[in-house]
Amino acid sequence: MSTLGEILHPGFLLRDAVAASVLVGAVCPLVGVYFILRRMIFLGVALPQLSAAGIAFAFLLNRFIAGPHLPGHTNVAALARLGAFVFTLGGILVLAAFERRGREVVEARIGVTYAIAGAFTILFVAADPWGDAQMVNLLKGDLLATTGGSLGLLAAVLGGVVLTLILFQKEFLLVSFDRELALVFGKAAGLWDTILYLLCGVTISFGVMTAGPLVTFIGFYCAYRYDLPLGPAEVATTTALLVLVGAGSGLRRILQRRPA
Repeated sequence: MSTLGEILHPGFLLRDAVAASVLVGAVCPLVGVYFILRRMIFLGVALPQLSAAGIAFAFLLNRFIAGPHLPGHTNVAALARLGAFVFTLGGILVLAAFERRGREVVEARIGVTYAIAGAFTILFVAADPWGDAQMVNLLKGDLLATTGGSLGLLAAVLGGVVLTLILFQKEFLLVSFDRELALVFGKAAGLWDTILYLLCGVTISFGVMTAGPLVTFIGFYCAYRYDLPLGPAEVATTTALLVLVGAGSGLRRILQRRPA
């Protein structure tokens, strides 16, 4: 409890990092449910990889236009966010266009997208040795380097995403669950699709830039308490929770089947 109290204290050194992890962990699932409704589950894997490719490409393009990167340059984060957003949104729009033509092979296309994005990420980074180290930090997410300014920007952007999802929840659910029915009701399905994809692109690009892999508060607590690497600790903690929930659900089903 003393460690938890230290983390929650206003003067905690990594307070901004904790707040950023909570924001990303709370908002990303809100857009993720629409991937499930559209039966495009693996987008949760492919889109972050597209975002990483966008970051690497933005640095490579900037190198050819403006020269080698300078450490601590003020436009580095903005450049990376722009690249991540463009690639993520572009990937969503292309995959969505294929989805409308047929859902049978949509998962295969997502898998191909992931493989291509991963390959090009490596190639872009390899082609830009000057920005290699800095790009690696941005690609994996530099949560512990979160500042008050970047936290404020993240809160404003994700707050806008949440507000839009709440205000137009019925429209987003309708076009995601049954697009044909939305057209029958006279809804502008294409417009709502585009807005939803835009929200997804913004959320994923900012999430990848901020946290990299999936971040949970519990994982942050364990990493800080036991002096463990943050990313692996979060993945291990999340996996353990998933196993416990699965075991609990299985035990509950067994008990329900037993005669009274």
